[in-house]
Amino acid sequence: MNMDQLAVLVDKIAGIVWNSVLLYLLVGTGIIFSFRTRFVQVRKFVPAMKKLFGSINLRGERAGKEGMSSFQALTTAIAAQVGTGNITGCATALYNGGPGAIFWMWLSAFFGMSTIYGEAVLAQQYKTVDESGQVTGGPIYYIKAVFTGKFGKFLAGFFSLAIIFALGFTGNMVQSNSIGSAFETAFHIPAKFVGVACAVIAAFIFLGGVKRIASFTEKVVPVMACFYIMGCIAILCINHAALPGALKSIFVCAFQPQALMGGAMGIGVREAIRYGVARGLFSNEAGMGSTPHAHALAKVEKPQDQGIIAMTGVFVDTFVVLTLTALVILTSGCLQPGAPDGLKGTPLAQAAFSHAFGSFGNIFIAICMLFFAFSTIIGWYFFGETNAKAMFGQKSVKPYAVIVVLCIIVGSFQAVDLVWNLSDLFNALMVFPNLLALLALSGKVAKAAREDR
Repeated sequence: MNMDQLAVLVDKIAGIVWNSVLLYLLVGTGIIFSFRTRFVQVRKFVPAMKKLFGSINLRGERAGKEGMSSFQALTTAIAAQVGTGNITGCATALYNGGPGAIFWMWLSAFFGMSTIYGEAVLAQQYKTVDESGQVTGGPIYYIKAVFTGKFGKFLAGFFSLAIIFALGFTGNMVQSNSIGSAFETAFHIPAKFVGVACAVIAAFIFLGGVKRIASFTEKVVPVMACFYIMGCIAILCINHAALPGALKSIFVCAFQPQALMGGAMGIGVREAIRYGVARGLFSNEAGMGSTPHAHALAKVEKPQDQGIIAMTGVFVDTFVVLTLTALVILTSGCLQPGAPDGLKGTPLAQAAFSHAFGSFGNIFIAICMLFFAFSTIIGWYFFGETNAKAMFGQKSVKPYAVIVVLCIIVGSFQAVDLVWNLSDLFNALMVFPNLLALLALSGKVAKAAREDR
């Protein structure tokens, strides 16, 4: 079996796991947590937004061994959540699932907000101190707490290895490739030079530990979000005449894709649901077990405080950033039957932004890709590092960092299908141990939600 055949095989396995198993498990877990927490995402939404905007501080307290501020923990989580999936993933969902996919993205994110609430609460409840005296936490700790003995150790170890490969190694290759490709298209700078530059800056941040990571995310995440949001709003003002039709198509095509474009593009309700839910969950990472590593470090009065803050991350990722991307594409006309063939993924997003911004569209996407993908690299590095330390001790940090830096460089110019497909597969595999622990500990989450009146 050659590399191409192996890549196809891995892609098929990942597709089966994501589309036939995980979608139901992730959405099902969100529904269970919604009912068990008495729809905490509705009850606590206003207090959560007040806490979010009340805690914004671009020069926050200095993170240290005792943890991060609540806002720093949130921005570290959002740095991982808001990535290339918010541009490329959204465009792919629209191309394959039609406008109706956005409705199903919203629905899955709504339930996902309760799941991520549970993840953050448990991460706070089971956080600990590692051998270096640094506060740490994440799924590996609550997995071992609920499943004792050899089974618990196996599940925790399986989760840790999967997240190290899924995010730290292969995932960061995917992110650096997005940056390299975007810059080569917009500025004609060779991707490998862009990759080396990103790797050097990333290494500087990695070496600074939690303090430097927290300082980076609290400054960059609000800036990148505002830059992208303002750009999208400007385009929607330009395309304002098409906005009502775009919004209508989201709701109509969620249940009757053929009513507008499904008949021409071969899209049915099943495809709308599949691609909307899959891309939405992949983007906001609710239930995947990644963001709890950041939320565990937040210095808060009670776990529920970080739980409701964590919900705002899903809201910003899906209901704000992903939705704006979708509306820009839908109002541009680039998705309509008869639009230029072959436009999907990043090229579709670039065409949509260029429709309004002209030649600046590619530059805008390149800058946003840099912000989104690079911040994701920092967040994913941190999540992987937490698990490397938990599995192999403090001595593993430097070798892990070196491997990640090399992955950033190689990934920037080397698009290997097998690596991309392995990233999808490991992303899927790491979810199972996390969901098992979440469901087993759902009673503790429900109790915490009841106590937080």
